[in-house]
Amino acid sequence: MELDVYFLGMLILAGFFGGIVNTLAGGGSMLILPALMLLGMPADIANGTNRIGIFLQSAAAVKGFDSAKKLDRAAVLPILLPTLLGAVIGAFLASVLPNIYLKPLLLGVMVVMALVMVLKPDAIADEDIQPRQLKSSPPAWAGLFVTGLYGGFVQAGVGFLLIAVLAGMLRYDLVRTNALKLVCTGALSLVALVIFAIADQVLWIPGLILAVGTVAGAVVSVRFAVSVSQATLKWFLFIIVTVSCAAAAVF
Repeated sequence: MELDVYFLGMLILAGFFGGIVNTLAGGGSMLILPALMLLGMPADIANGTNRIGIFLQSAAAVKGFDSAKKLDRAAVLPILLPTLLGAVIGAFLASVLPNIYLKPLLLGVMVVMALVMVLKPDAIADEDIQPRQLKSSPPAWAGLFVTGLYGGFVQAGVGFLLIAVLAGMLRYDLVRTNALKLVCTGALSLVALVIFAIADQVLWIPGLILAVGTVAGAVVSVRFAVSVSQATLKWFLFIIVTVSCAAAAVF
């Protein structure tokens, strides 16, 4: 693959917009993965290479949310345990199995999320509501494990699953949900990246160039998220979920 100006520009541009969507909602990889494949990467290589940008974008965004005092540090380790357990299994399966069977799961979750946001908008908590602890919610633990399994298998759309658990089950507001979501995506992406690298399914130079865009998108998004109202974030999430549902259904 030749690293010409067009190739570099496409990588950075796809990474930038994907980083924005991933940070504020989810599904940025639905933009990035097709772009990588259009540039000539096989699907498995694109899936592995994408993890570089996702990991670095997540690290940059978590740092931004933590600096703004929006990261629930005490919840990080309990939430990471089931997520990483699922991610290890999912990433191993991804190295040997096709991912076509996971599309119905993702599409179903997104449709439910869109309907809940319209019919029951208070399902996503406001900033002044105390979130539930993971140890008191076994369904949330199971949800994080399944999300890690999916995220280890294929990155696209894992943010929606994490939002469904963190906001819907544990009752975090969207800003703190996004902060914890990015802790999870960063961790499971690192696990997956190691496994994909061992399987020789990562192109490091294109992946690092892509990461320039994803990190820039994450930095811009964090500044936006901590400065706007909860209602604005809910509308942004609803729009992204709806568009992603349509895209997943078509493709």
